[in-house]
Amino acid sequence: MATEMINRKRKADDEGGAKKKKRSKKAREDEGDLDVEAGLNRAFERMDGQLLADHIAQKVTRFGTDLSSVELSDLYISANAIKDTTSFQKPRNKDNLPEFLEEFSENPAKLSEAPKTNGSPHTLVVAGAGLRAADLVRSLRKFQTKGNSVAKLFAKHFKVEEQVSFLKKSRTGIAVGTPQRLIDLIENESLSLDSLKRIVVDASHIDQKKRGIVDMRETMMPLIKLLTRKELQDRYTAEEKHVDLIFY
Repeated sequence: MATEMINRKRKADDEGGAKKKKRSKKAREDEGDLDVEAGLNRAFERMDGQLLADHIAQKVTRFGTDLSSVELSDLYISANAIKDTTSFQKPRNKDNLPEFLEEFSENPAKLSEAPKTNGSPHTLVVAGAGLRAADLVRSLRKFQTKGNSVAKLFAKHFKVEEQVSFLKKSRTGIAVGTPQRLIDLIENESLSLDSLKRIVVDASHIDQKKRGIVDMRETMMPLIKLLTRKELQDRYTAEEKHVDLIFY
């Protein structure tokens, strides 16, 4: 009997050790994707729509602990809603963003054009912080022309009143902003989604603490609430007024 108990314990220890090694290996692999020097989480380069949908759902469940199951289900994004960009071979840094947009636009030339309606961009780029958003604005200036502004829609150094004024008087093709500020501008009807063709989430960028836009509650929850707004969610899979949902 004693021998049998010892054998059972040894087996349990071996299984536990194997599981621990497996978890440790996965942790090392995940850690290997985090290139702090480049400021990139390289895992997003390999994620297709299903992997991204699962990843986002896990983050929402992790941070939405105060939400009911019904509320959580309202924040779900299906794999079919997400555009597959795994074919893009270059690092997803700020310098390669213009080329990325051109590759996944049906008509790249139109990126330099602005819809006729003021404050109604064709492209929204969503960043996790104001400084990062400012960097992305600079990288996208190649698309800026006399009649097409790249809008700065983030909180750092800009009052919401200034942005409301800018949107009301300016034609803008591309707008770069942080999640909560974009929500605020949509809800006060300064930022129109009528002409929108694509939303690009700056998901790969990480800070010195290895955190990206989906890794912090203060950015992830506003982001998912933005992406699952009723006026957007149906358009990800619709043919009419279609919007591409893209994770960069």
